[in-house]
Amino acid sequence: IFDSNFDDDRKAKILLDRYSVPSYFSDDLFGLVSESRRPPYRWFLVGPKRSGTTLHIDPLATSAWNTLLVGQKRWVLFPPQVPKQVAKGKYLIRDGEDDEAVHYFMTILPRIKNRAKYSKSSDYHNFACYEFTQNAGETVFIPNGWWHAVLNLSDTVGVTQNFCSPRNFTQVWRQTRKGRKLMAAKWYNQLCLQYPLLAQHARELNTADRFVMRYDPNVIRRQDEVRRLQKERCKKDEEHRRSIIISAASSSSKKNKGKNEQQQQQRGSSIVSPTTTTTTAASSSSNNSSSSTNSDLMMR
Repeated sequence: IFDSNFDDDRKAKILLDRYSVPSYFSDDLFGLVSESRRPPYRWFLVGPKRSGTTLHIDPLATSAWNTLLVGQKRWVLFPPQVPKQVAKGKYLIRDGEDDEAVHYFMTILPRIKNRAKYSKSSDYHNFACYEFTQNAGETVFIPNGWWHAVLNLSDTVGVTQNFCSPRNFTQVWRQTRKGRKLMAAKWYNQLCLQYPLLAQHARELNTADRFVMRYDPNVIRRQDEVRRLQKERCKKDEEHRRSIIISAASSSSKKNKGKNEQQQQQRGSSIVSPTTTTTTAASSSSNNSSSSTNSDLMMR
């Protein structure tokens, strides 16, 4: 399993809090562009025994580091001077065979090394390969341009990350401007702001190679500025709209509060009035009774 999307999952994203990039590999020039624009670069790895990765070179001339958390891995690396057909054992694979990791390590790689010992072909003049076993807790560095393959000697769990640093910038820039045309323009603009010497080097490489970028960085910069201003305007409009809604709600609340207080006062008045009427009626009745009594006495 090569999972590059685990950081998009709310629960799995906690894994990002459990490790940090080794200090030796802290440079990450692709980090100047947005996560959505940069190519996949970080993977969580899970593999059963006898699984692995076939021989390959990492994309866009990036370097990589690989930290093993659980298990054991067997590695083989070929430096850049070893031709592709030699590292892959192109002419040594027989009919019906494949180049899967387990077969490559057990069958094809021994043939390659044996051929290198006795062949007089120029392809093998500078032959070299490096084999080693990686244990849990160890980190492997894979330089850019090196062919490599990996075989899981047991069930394994690991994490790996590709990166660009000033050391491999020349190769990465040449690959990126062709393979990631729009990203290259955006990346160049950020280099101008934060790494002007690297931006100058990129211009020099383009001039030396007579390379014309598919997207003009100046046009992309203006477009990005327009989008930034539009986002800011939309944000301000949204904040203004919310303030109007809050103000209207507050005004309505005050109005309702005043109305409720007025209704309560009216209810209080209606409760007092009957008492007053009753008292007046009682007084009138008492006066009438008194007058009636006096009249009776006079008649008597």
